[in-house]
Amino acid sequence: MALDYEFPEGFLWGTATAAHQVEGNNFNSDFWVLEHIPGTIVSEPSGDACDHYHRYREDIKLLAELGFTSYRFSIEWARVEPEDGMFSPAVIGHYRDMLDACHEYGLTPMVTLHHFTSPRWLMKLGGWTAAETPERFARYAAYVMQELGNLIPYVCTLNEVNLPDLLALIMGARESAASHAPVGVSDEVQTSSWLKRAALAFGLEENTEIHPFPYTFVKRGDFVETALAAHRMARAAIKRTHPKTNVGFSLALHELQALPGAEAKAEAEWHTLFKQYLPTLKEDDFFALQNYTREIVGTEGPTPLAATAERTQMGYEYYPEALGGVVRQVAKDLNIPIIITENGVAVDDDRRRVEFIERALTGLHSCIKDGIRVDGYYYWSAFDNYEWIMGYSKTFGLIAVDRKTQQRMVKDSAHYLGNIARENGF
Repeated sequence: MALDYEFPEGFLWGTATAAHQVEGNNFNSDFWVLEHIPGTIVSEPSGDACDHYHRYREDIKLLAELGFTSYRFSIEWARVEPEDGMFSPAVIGHYRDMLDACHEYGLTPMVTLHHFTSPRWLMKLGGWTAAETPERFARYAAYVMQELGNLIPYVCTLNEVNLPDLLALIMGARESAASHAPVGVSDEVQTSSWLKRAALAFGLEENTEIHPFPYTFVKRGDFVETALAAHRMARAAIKRTHPKTNVGFSLALHELQALPGAEAKAEAEWHTLFKQYLPTLKEDDFFALQNYTREIVGTEGPTPLAATAERTQMGYEYYPEALGGVVRQVAKDLNIPIIITENGVAVDDDRRRVEFIERALTGLHSCIKDGIRVDGYYYWSAFDNYEWIMGYSKTFGLIAVDRKTQQRMVKDSAHYLGNIARENGF
């Protein structure tokens, strides 16, 4: 398989990681706490992860050698500000070195300031429904940009603000159906009962409701408002010191395909997942779009997968064409540059990953050919890494990692996508 068409000049070809999933030993974060509470539903602790915190230079060099032109990674708030109001110059120095390495090897960095994990001290303040959180996040963003902003051309403030609603939507389709729910979506996660058991670990009274970023299933309206306020305040802080930095945030969007008679239901779901964010998105420099599959919507909501549908390791339908479809859906309502900050697949057979990339990029190129502005594509993920409550069992990566030796093993899919990037470089 090979692509016989070109992408626009300046197109960003990258792959992506998140700090907690690859760095290792992020023990000041809320998720580290959740990994270690008695009775946790997290399948295994993150531990050393991919040891990217120490191996970043060789990893960045490898990505550049493969042909990529950009690298999306996150700066870990819990490392930068391990205690409320206390910032670490040593940690900032580490991320400065990472950014310097990106520029040295010709990779345009895109930095995510918050990729699901928060400092554990934030939970004691009420987490992501607390009134103080937007100001504290903006304070952290301002510090990062004051120290590193001259090295950062793209900032994604928050990752997948709409994830709670997306998971709730998916779960609603699976609750009464004789089908498999996507991995990580369960009644226990949805009701956050395990989070209530974690209160003591955060120094709170037993059964106090806590609100980490990605699993805020209660008071979702409060969470959305808090997250959007945090984004707006962070965006303003970034622009004050570095007005030319491109700022956006990401949403996780499945392509929604309506069955006959279900168009109104699909539109209502689309409003929850995307349209409610439009007033904020329209003020950004770009939209960070993340897509993995589709949902077929009936009159009651998303329908169960057909028995014959190919499922990925995550329980999603293997459907690369969803990327082109969702880009077209977004472009109907939003007229700012789109960057695909995550698109990928968890499979055992790397040949299926190569095919997924080829089919996804074919659909994406069709969108560009039709006049939709798309400025970049980042495959998720660079490495087989820590997939949250699922541990290390899900293999999204272009590069495998030996869990004992930390040896990197480049897959054929990495060469395939890297060659596309190289052939479309300008």
